[in-house]
Amino acid sequence: MQFKDYYDILGVKPGASEVEIKSAYRKLARKYHPDVSREKGAEEKFKGVNEAYEALKDPAKRRAYDQLRAQGYRPGEEFHPPPNFGDGQGFDFSDLGEGGFSDFFESLFGQARGRGGAPRPRRGRDVQARVEIPLATAYSGGRERISLRDGGGERTLEVKIPAGILPGQQIRLGGQGSSGSHGAPAGDLLLEVAVREDSRFRLEGRDVHYTLTLPPWQAALGATVTVPTLGGEVELKVPAGSDSGKRMRLRGRGMPGTTPGDQYVTVQIHAPPAHTDAQRKLYEQMAKAFE
Repeated sequence: MQFKDYYDILGVKPGASEVEIKSAYRKLARKYHPDVSREKGAEEKFKGVNEAYEALKDPAKRRAYDQLRAQGYRPGEEFHPPPNFGDGQGFDFSDLGEGGFSDFFESLFGQARGRGGAPRPRRGRDVQARVEIPLATAYSGGRERISLRDGGGERTLEVKIPAGILPGQQIRLGGQGSSGSHGAPAGDLLLEVAVREDSRFRLEGRDVHYTLTLPPWQAALGATVTVPTLGGEVELKVPAGSDSGKRMRLRGRGMPGTTPGDQYVTVQIHAPPAHTDAQRKLYEQMAKAFE
């Protein structure tokens, strides 16, 4: 059995804070997740990242591991745990699932037993995954079907998407993570939401941005135009003398929430090409009029 440097696996320093460790874990879990990564060996790296995080996120297990690491062990060296390692350390085994960890991890932390030497029930591990949804679904809510690969094979779930969810937010599905052991409950599935790029709208926080293309005469003279929003079309009054880059706000027309976002409409002036003699003549007259 070989010693593992969990700090090295997560790419953090031994003195890293809990926030830094969690951030590194989430970044690597997204990178190597089997549902996302096409990199060779991604599944094994994903398991290694999960194992490293399980060892370092719990203060008691991390302290014990740090004491062991301080003895000078190096990654890949032959390792045998000291006798009675972990006794009285107060390890938290409530979030460990059954199986899925290396012999090294199990030799250090996997021997939790209750009174009388009976195996201690362990809650299943939480599982992280990613779901990508259209912007329209993020706005109005709905249901999305996702496929997951885990130790039990591939499974399909129907996920309820709450209205107004933003990229990076998580949806927790209770009991959909790894199975628990000895009667303990299963862990949860934590779905990180990604929103697909939209051909018309750009999302920035809860605000939505839209580019409105206008012909020169509407921009110069002013007009009332129909503008699409995620909640449907609305009428927008464009003031006379508007130039490219002018921005107008539709209050409350962004993503829903406790404080709804706004929609910002940016003017872009586009001159239609002159295909006929009459059209060219009009452009010439306009050019002379503005000399």
